[in-house]
Amino acid sequence: MGLAEALSDDGKVTGRGHPVLRGGVTGLATFLGGMFHTLPFLIPQVRTALFLASAVVAVELLAIAYIRYHFMGSPLLRTVVQVVLGGGLVFLVGLTLGRLGGG
Repeated sequence: MGLAEALSDDGKVTGRGHPVLRGGVTGLATFLGGMFHTLPFLIPQVRTALFLASAVVAVELLAIAYIRYHFMGSPLLRTVVQVVLGGGLVFLVGLTLGRLGGG
């Protein structure tokens, strides 16, 4: 994702800043997001790991909504609804793919 962001434009047209900085921030955020909600699976108890991972994902979704609200000026309620619905859709796709692959 970081590479895609860095290559998306040079920042002059959109005014979004230097592409390497944007790519670095996006790559770091993607890495941290992926790392934080997979770390609970180092716990041997699956139910506990699933609970903690779900809680981490919920916090991540709320953080994304807050960042969009605070830095991008999006209305808070609409942002929360969009992010939670988007997260729910991703969850349903993952659940469906997992069931299809499981047999």
